[in-house]
Amino acid sequence: MKYVNAAEILPERLLRELQTYIDGDVLYVPKYSSKKKWGTVSGSRSFYGERNREIQRLYREGCSMEALSEKYGLAHSTIRKIIYG
Repeated sequence: MKYVNAAEILPERLLRELQTYIDGDVLYVPKYSSKKKWGTVSGSRSFYGERNREIQRLYREGCSMEALSEKYGLAHSTIRKIIYG
């Protein structure tokens, strides 16, 4: 992270507006493109999505919520949310 003087890069109007909130303090501005959805980098998002689709499929095929809860080690309420969500 590098330090940039706002007066050198921001339009005067925007600079004055910012100064009404943070006059002289340091402000961190995160990268716009760096915000990624939860689990996309680690692969967790796709793993849990696939698991949840499998739970829904098994339920449609007749597997009980209790059996799914035991098989996946999840609370009954969590299984219910996955099935009806």
